[in-house]
Amino acid sequence: MVAEPDGPEDRKPQSDEARSAFTPPAGVEQPVVPEEEHPTSEFALPEGVDAEGPPEQEGSAFAPPSTYSARKSPPVFTPAHGVPMVRLSKDAPWQDRMRTMLRLPVSERPVPELAARKDDETGPAVPRVLDLTLRIGELLLAGGEGAEDVEAAMFAICRSYGLDRCEPTVTFTLLSITYQPSLVDDPVTANRTVRRRGTDYTRLEAVYQLLADINAEDQDVSPEEAYRRLAEIRRNRHPYPGWVLTTAAGGLAGAASVLVGGGPTVFFMAALGAVLGDRLAWFCAGRGLPEFYQFLVAAMPPAAMGVLLTLLHAELRPSAVITGGLFALIPGRALVAAVQDGLTGFYITASARLLEVGYFFVAIVVGVLSVLYVAVQFGANLNPEGVLEPVERPAVQIAASMVLCLTFAILLQQSRATVLFATLNGGVAWVIFASIAVTAEGSAVMATAVAAGLVGLFGQLIARYHHTSSLPYVTAAIGPLLPGSATYFGVLAIAQNNLDQGFTSLAKAAALALAIAIGVNLGGELARLFIQAPGSGAGRRAAKRTRGF
Repeated sequence: MVAEPDGPEDRKPQSDEARSAFTPPAGVEQPVVPEEEHPTSEFALPEGVDAEGPPEQEGSAFAPPSTYSARKSPPVFTPAHGVPMVRLSKDAPWQDRMRTMLRLPVSERPVPELAARKDDETGPAVPRVLDLTLRIGELLLAGGEGAEDVEAAMFAICRSYGLDRCEPTVTFTLLSITYQPSLVDDPVTANRTVRRRGTDYTRLEAVYQLLADINAEDQDVSPEEAYRRLAEIRRNRHPYPGWVLTTAAGGLAGAASVLVGGGPTVFFMAALGAVLGDRLAWFCAGRGLPEFYQFLVAAMPPAAMGVLLTLLHAELRPSAVITGGLFALIPGRALVAAVQDGLTGFYITASARLLEVGYFFVAIVVGVLSVLYVAVQFGANLNPEGVLEPVERPAVQIAASMVLCLTFAILLQQSRATVLFATLNGGVAWVIFASIAVTAEGSAVMATAVAAGLVGLFGQLIARYHHTSSLPYVTAAIGPLLPGSATYFGVLAIAQNNLDQGFTSLAKAAALALAIAIGVNLGGELARLFIQAPGSGAGRRAAKRTRGF
C-alpha cells in the first residue's frame, strides 16, 4: 500500500485558478470572517428537532391515509362559500327525495342508511333488479308520465335494493340504466325499448302503489314479489268495457258543444259524430293503420255532421257540433307531458313528444279540412264567427264542463275513486276561466293559464296526499280548457281561402295549448316548492346557468 501524504509539503499545490486575487501574501495573518457573513438556510431545523422522520411505509399511492374514515370522509372540494348540506327527510314523499338526488352530482348524493335497504347480506342479483326497474319504468312512460318522474321511480327502485351508484336515462322510446359497483369495476348497463303506448290510469295508479311499497321502510318487497305484482298489473283488464268508452266519447263531444253555445239537438248531433269517429278509429286500429290515419278518420264524422246541419238550413249552431268533436281528439295529455319534459330539462324527449302532438294535430286539421273543403264546394255557408261569440249560461256551462271531465276521465280508464275529484277540479277550472275570459272580458290565454295552474296545484296536492301520480287528477280536469274553438276557426278559414286568418287562429290555438301545459306544470311546481312535509329539507336543486350561456 502507498502511504497517504500527511505533511503540508507533500500536499499537491493549488492551481492558479484556485488562488483568489484577494488572498493575503505570505506572512500576513488571515482576517477573521464576521459572524453575519455565515448565512443560514431558512429551512434549517431548529435545535432539538430530529432531522430523521419516521420511516416511510411502502404501499399503494391510492391507499387512503391511516386516519381516513369512510363514514367521516372529508369533501373532495369545498368552494369558498361552502357546499349546502342535503337533508332528505323520511317524511317527504319518495318522489321528492328521488328528484332531489337525481338533480345532484353523483359525488354529492347522500349514502342511504344500511337498515333501509331491501337486501340481505349478499343482496339480490344486479341484472334482476335492473330488469325489474326497466319494466316498471316502461309502464310509467307508456302510461304518459313525464321523463323526470320515470327517472325518479327507476332511481328509487335501485336504491331500495342496494344499488346506489346507478344512473337512469329516459328518452321518448328508450329506457336505460347503468350501475357501477365501484370505481374499479366495469359498469353494468341494461335498456328497454317502449314500442307500444296506452292510456290506462288505473294501471298507472297500481304501479305507483307498488313503488310506494318498495320504498316503504316498514315493508319488505322482494324482487320476486315485485315481479308477481307487476305481472298482475299487466294482466288486469281495463275497468270500463268498449261500449262505455264509445258512449263516453260521445258524451264528451256533446258536453263540449254545449260549452260553446249548443243546445240539446246540437248535443245529440255532436255526440253522434264523435261516436262514429271513435268507431272508425277503432276499425283503423284493428287493421294496423298508424295513429295519424286514426286521428284523420276520427275527425271527419263530426265535421260531416256540422256540414249536414248547414246544408239542411237548420237554425242551429253547426260550428258547435264540429268544435265538440274536436275536443275529443285534441291530444291534451301528450301536450302537457311534452311541455313538462321541456321545462324540467329533458329536451330530447320534449321535442319528440311535441313532434308527436304536431302529427296528431295535422291529422285532425287534414280530416276536418277535407270535409269542409267539400262542403264549401257544394255551397255550404259556414259562419266561422258564430262559434267564437261568448255565451253566458253559467249553470248550464258549469254542468257541461263537469260532464266533459267525467267522460274524459272514463276515456282515460281512471279508477272510480279518482273520477269524482277530477270532475270537481274541472268544474272549478271552467269557473275560473269563464270569470276571467267571459265575464271580465280578459285575455283567453291568461285565463287559460290561471285555470290550468289551479288544476295543477289541486291535482298535485291530492296526489301528494295519496302518494300517487297527479295525472289522474289533472289530465281530465283540463278538458274544458282545450282550444277546440280556435282550432275549428283556423281550419275553416283555411278552407275558405283566408290563409292569414286561418294561421292566426291556429297560432292562437297553439298558444292556448302551451298555456294549459305551462299552467299545469307551474301549479305542480308550486305545490312541491311551498308545501313540504314537516321537517323536510329536501329542496329540489336544479342546474343554475349564467344568463345567456
